[in-house]
Amino acid sequence: MSFHDVIFPSRLAFGASGGPERQGEIVKLASGLEQRNARWSRARRTYAISTGIKPFADLHKLLEFFEDRGGPLHSFRFLDPVDHASVSPGEAVTPTDREIGTGDGAATEFQLKLGNDRPVTKPADGTVRIAVDGAELFEPAFSVDFLTGIVTLAEAPGENVPVTAGFEFHVPVRFDTALLSMTQTAFEAGEIPDIRLVEVFE
Repeated sequence: MSFHDVIFPSRLAFGASGGPERQGEIVKLASGLEQRNARWSRARRTYAISTGIKPFADLHKLLEFFEDRGGPLHSFRFLDPVDHASVSPGEAVTPTDREIGTGDGAATEFQLKLGNDRPVTKPADGTVRIAVDGAELFEPAFSVDFLTGIVTLAEAPGENVPVTAGFEFHVPVRFDTALLSMTQTAFEAGEIPDIRLVEVFE
């Protein structure tokens, strides 16, 4: 359906597990060799969350978030605690972290991306830094669409000039379940033990 530009509540995401999944087909031949083929061009991330014991007020906020998204109908932002920036956790973002393209004298639009040409479509507002040929640009020399991850430069870089970027980002996901089941564990407290999220490609 559509994308809702909201972030899954980080207070309830603590302890999430999950990460990238790749689909491949492995066929064992009579000779003992293997033939391996990738079924997906890139990885898809999935996450499992258990709220742990929380006050009813916190669980109510999660239920409202689920209802506002129509369950699995609408996607939203999720902060992957390990994989959410152009650098490793604990490192500072710089404008030369990742090459996102090279100039041809005409193109002004470049897609944010990570290694293996993984596109980043949901950068975090206020985190994107851009450099052309190693020199950092500042607004209005560039602009960012925070719903697509496309960077637009005010001037086209020259032939073979590298365009680089540093950024933080969210993973676009949806609920991978039509039911949130809550268990009361104490007076005015409970937990939702099984919340599943899956990355959507937009």
